[in-house]
Amino acid sequence: MAEQAAELPERESMDFDVVVVGAGPAGLATAIRLKQLDENLSVVVLEKGAEVGAHILSGAVVAPQGLDALLPGWREEDGFTRSGVTEDHFLYLTESRAFTLPNFGMPKILSNHGNFIASLGDVCRWLGTKAEALGVEIYPGFAANETLFDDKGAVVGVATGDMGVGRDGSPGPNFTRGMELRGKYTVFAEGARGQLSKELIAKFKLHEGRDPQKYGIGLKELWQVDPAKHKPGKVQHSFGWPLDDRTGGGSFLYHFGDNLVAIGFVVHLNYENPWISPFDEFQRFKHHPAVQPLLEGGKRLSYGARAITEGGWQSVPKLVFPGGLLAGCAAGFVNVPRIKGSHNAVHTGMLAAEHLVEAIKAGRAHDALDGYEAAWRDGPVGADLRPVRNVKPLWSKYGTRLGVVLGGAAMWAEQFGLTKLFGTMSHGKPDYAATKPAKDFAKIAYPKPDGKISFDKLSSVFLSSTNHEEGQPAHLKVKDWALQKSSEHDVYAGPSQRYCPAGVYEWLEEPSGPRFQINAQNCVHCKTCDIKDPNQNIVWVAPEGGGGPVYSGM
Repeated sequence: MAEQAAELPERESMDFDVVVVGAGPAGLATAIRLKQLDENLSVVVLEKGAEVGAHILSGAVVAPQGLDALLPGWREEDGFTRSGVTEDHFLYLTESRAFTLPNFGMPKILSNHGNFIASLGDVCRWLGTKAEALGVEIYPGFAANETLFDDKGAVVGVATGDMGVGRDGSPGPNFTRGMELRGKYTVFAEGARGQLSKELIAKFKLHEGRDPQKYGIGLKELWQVDPAKHKPGKVQHSFGWPLDDRTGGGSFLYHFGDNLVAIGFVVHLNYENPWISPFDEFQRFKHHPAVQPLLEGGKRLSYGARAITEGGWQSVPKLVFPGGLLAGCAAGFVNVPRIKGSHNAVHTGMLAAEHLVEAIKAGRAHDALDGYEAAWRDGPVGADLRPVRNVKPLWSKYGTRLGVVLGGAAMWAEQFGLTKLFGTMSHGKPDYAATKPAKDFAKIAYPKPDGKISFDKLSSVFLSSTNHEEGQPAHLKVKDWALQKSSEHDVYAGPSQRYCPAGVYEWLEEPSGPRFQINAQNCVHCKTCDIKDPNQNIVWVAPEGGGGPVYSGM
C-alpha cells in the first residue's frame, strides 16, 4: 500500500484564511459572522452531503436567539417554512394512558413559547444562501477525511477524500485525487461524533479533565396528516412507555407547515439491555392511544436518524488546539431537557468567528485561540447549559421516574439561585461501557409493523433517499473481526443489528458459524455504531463525498 500511495499524483491545494468543515448551523454561522466582520476574508465551507442540509436532521423546535443575534431582521424574510409555538404539552405515558404534566410545574427554561417549529435542514439551506451572498465558498459533496498538520504539529487545513477508489482501495477508472484546503485556522463543525473532531480530541487530549461525552440516538419521521387533525404550532413531548424505567429517552411531536407533523423518538445510548432496538421502540410508540389517531389516514413522507450529544456542561472538551477549534455539536452543546442545540451551535459559531477575526487581524496563524475557550462558559451558551447540567446525571443514576423528578428539582433550584444545592454531578462511564451481557436480560419480542403506522427498517431507509457510490471501500471499519464474534456476538448477542436504525449490520447464521455482514449502502450516517459498540470495535469514517441520506424537510 505504501508503494501504491507513493504513485498517486499530488493533491491540488487551495489557500484560505479560514476553512470550515461542516455546513450545519455552527459551520454556517461561523462563515457568515466572519464575512460580516471582515468582508475581505477568504472563507470556505466543506459539506459531505450532496447539498447543504442533506445530512441535517433535528426535531426541530428552534430557539430563535442565535438567529436573532446572527441575522437581525430574519423574521421579516420568507426564507423557510416555520410555525410559532402555540401549544406546549408534556406527557408521561403508560402503555394505555397519557398523563399531562401541568405547565406551571415546569421550570421556566423548558417553556417553548417564543420558539418556532421548522425543518433544521431547510434552515441550513437558507443559511447557506446567506453565506454565499456574503462571498463564502461552499463545496457540497466534498467530505473532509484527513486533517493536515505542519512540522510543529499544528493544524493547517484538511484534505477531501479521493473519489473513484475501488473496494480494495486501489484507484478505479474514474479516480480523482482529493484536494487540500489550507487555512490560517480550521473550524471543525462536523456535528455529533464527527470523524475528524473525534481524532483531534484524542490527539490533543482535549477530553482530559472532562466527563465522557454522552449521546442519544434520535429517530424521526415526517408525516402529512389529515388537515382536521393538524394544529399548527402544537408541541408535544413525552417520556415513559415504551421504554422501561432504566432506559432514558422520550418523544417529540411537532405540528407545522402544510399539515406536517414531525414525530420522533430519542433513546439515551447509556442503556444496559443489548436486546433494545431504538427503531422498534419508536415504531411501537406510534401505536400509543395518544399518538396513533393523529397518524391514521396520514402519509409518511420521510425518515432519518442521527446521534445527539447529551453530555452538556460537564462533557464539553477543550475547544481549541494549535491551528483550529471545535464548534457546535462537534463539541456537544445540546441542552438535553430542552431538546435543543441549534441555537447554541449558532452562538458558538459566532463566538469562534469573533476570535478568529481578532487573531487574523493581529497577523496570527496556526496557534490556539485560548480566548474562545475561555469565553463560551461566560456567554449565552454557558448560561443555557449550566442550569441543566445535573438533569442527565440524575436521570441516568435514578431511572426515569425518580430521575425526572430530581432533574426538575435541580432546574428549579438553579432558577432560584441555589446553584450549590446539587453541585455538579458526574456522568460516570461512557455509553458503550453501560452495555451488559445479553444473558442478564430477556429477549424483547417487538410487534411486527403494520405498514400503516409502523414500518420496517428497509422501507424507512428508502424514504431517506440514502445512496452510496457502489464499489467504494466500506466506510464502516471493524478493527478486530475475531473480537466482533467472541464479544459482540457471543456475549452481547449482536446488538449492532438492533441499535443501528438502518439495517446496516446483520449476524447471519451459516453452517460454518455466525458471519458479521455490513450493508454499508444503507448507512444514514447516524454514528450510533461508532458510539455504542461495546468494544469500540466499529469505526465510522466518511465515505465518498455526496454519499449518505438526502433528507427533505427534516
